[in-house]
Amino acid sequence: MKTTFRLVLTASLLVGAASVIVAQAPPVNHNTWTSGTPIPTPVWQPAGTAVLKNEIYVVGGVDSSNQIIADTQIYNPATNTWSTGVSLPEPTSDGVGAVVKNVLYIIGGGTTTQSVTNTVWAFNPKTKAWTSKSPMPLARASIGVAVENNIIYVIGGTDGQNRFDNVEAYNPATDTWTEEAPLFVGRSEPSVGLVGKTIVTADGYSASQWTGDTEGYDAATNTWTELNPDPTARNSACTGAIGANLYVAGGYDSFGTPGLTLNEAFKPSKNRWTTLAPMPQNAVFVGSAVNKGVLYCIGGTAGFQGTLLNNVQIYQP
Repeated sequence: MKTTFRLVLTASLLVGAASVIVAQAPPVNHNTWTSGTPIPTPVWQPAGTAVLKNEIYVVGGVDSSNQIIADTQIYNPATNTWSTGVSLPEPTSDGVGAVVKNVLYIIGGGTTTQSVTNTVWAFNPKTKAWTSKSPMPLARASIGVAVENNIIYVIGGTDGQNRFDNVEAYNPATDTWTEEAPLFVGRSEPSVGLVGKTIVTADGYSASQWTGDTEGYDAATNTWTELNPDPTARNSACTGAIGANLYVAGGYDSFGTPGLTLNEAFKPSKNRWTTLAPMPQNAVFVGSAVNKGVLYCIGGTAGFQGTLLNNVQIYQP
């Protein structure tokens, strides 16, 4: 009887197991672009774009009336929907956004079309409030940003006249700033991202021209290394680090032509640039963010002083 019971039980389990349907994840189409729901209020040169709790915050920027705004627009990639967040205390554009320990920081930028700021704002989703932090030592806009080991590195930029090689590090834990080793080539609107332990800074606009200069920063030694330059010098691109690469899409390389659709990846381990599938829509001055290994390029314009865009271009490496 015991043996018979065991056999029947085993057979029942096998039948039950056979009836279980395992859901398969949809296949990933690599090196492709798709579209998301358009941003409700189109902007270019946002004050900052960053991912907070798997949602993309697009803060401030310049709207269709060429006015600098303080709005916070939040995109949820999981639901492909937009919501409204808490506005910045003051209208700001052309700064950078970074997240450390679930707090969003908006740094620098411009509060008018004629002035730059060194203001640092911090948004805590628990209190749903912005607070002021220690100001950045050098006021500037059109900067690059990367986070390494919970330290925010603010790279390059301009005051409207000069292109800076300055690199300043902000420690949110102590609310303090430190001057770090400068770039080899000062520039505004660079493409910046953390690849492994290397902060890669590529492209931008130097003292008088576009540059493809590419450099790698080691925070542990506070040193920069020259890397192979981008074959297409440009600035104001959509950018983000994913895996072993820094991705650079769009941007512009001339004042008189439309923006680029060119999409490239730079792999520091190979010191090599690779051309990938182009953007569907040429875009500059966009909001850039990486969420779950996917690059989001939000809004911007179709070129220098070009048509304002409301689209969300999504790149799957």
